Amino acid sequence: MAKSRLGTRFAIAFDPSYISKSGKCTPYLGRFWSGCAGKVKRGLEISGIGVIDLDLHTCLHLEAVQTPPAKAFEQVTWILIDWYLHVLRTRKKILQQLTRYIVADAYFSKSTFVDGALDMEFHVISRFRDDAYFRYLTREQPTGGKGRPRLYDGKIEMEQLEEDRFEITRLEDGQGRILSAITHSRSLKRNILLYIWESADKKAHKLYFSTDTKMKAMEVLDYYRTRFQIEFCYRDSKQFTGLTDCQSRDLDKLHFHFNASLTSVNLAKVKTLEKGTVLSMTSVKMLCHNLFLMQRFISVLGIQPNEEINQRLWEEGVKFAAIAA
Repeated sequence: MAKSRLGTRFAIAFDPSYISKSGKCTPYLGRFWSGCAGKVKRGLEISGIGVIDLDLHTCLHLEAVQTPPAKAFEQVTWILIDWYLHVLRTRKKILQQLTRYIVADAYFSKSTFVDGALDMEFHVISRFRDDAYFRYLTREQPTGGKGRPRLYDGKIEMEQLEEDRFEITRLEDGQGRILSAITHSRSLKRNILLYIWESADKKAHKLYFSTDTKMKAMEVLDYYRTRFQIEFCYRDSKQFTGLTDCQSRDLDKLHFHFNASLTSVNLAKVKTLEKGTVLSMTSVKMLCHNLFLMQRFISVLGIQPNEEINQRLWEEGVKFAAIAA
């Protein structure tokens, strides 16, 4: 990347994606959740792994692995979360060379996934449901008397937060505030770094967390917000590089097609970084179209342009109608 530099903060984004597929003979055909449709649909699913660069605010695809249907797990008494953990476990050494942080959506804020990731020496950053149950850690010092020392000081009520227990950061432009503290999650059965975003009118809140209690609170939000870049990888692959267009009924060919489609988006992102334009597939498409037209004009007219004189005009022609950086 000649005109750009990689950032210093990375995370592994893990996110399944539904792939529409008809027929009866396609391997791993089953019923999977479709986020766009908001319901379970018949088709395929891929478990996508990407690396997020928080400083460039983008995600690059690493690998997509096809998910077996639920009936395939009956013989090994697995559930779907076990399969997702298996995908990460078999790639653990490679992924940990990049980072030890995994970012996933609220579906993965379950003890089964979090415990499995921690066993692999990963940290998980995700989001809770708005009605999740948390407890304050006690401020009392052990008395040395009989019995187990007190651990918690009661449930955290979102409508009546004890603000003196939180580190509070106010956001600019009236976007609300952030409250962060180490608390106990009843569903995860462990202490976590809880991050509460609260709207300016205090009528709405979102709950984020990290299993790394030593993280800075603002980093939790940065990591989770950048997680959505893997969703954009799927969107661009479906719209521009034919992610859903493969008609093969062979497992290996499907695997190759899914990864080739997503890798094509990677190459487009690298090209836009080199050209100094916005990370947009529309811009890449426009750049390639303009470049073809410019070369076609020169070829048909049979001229030899002076590169030194026409460099500026050439750049303007190639970038015409592309989104500015």
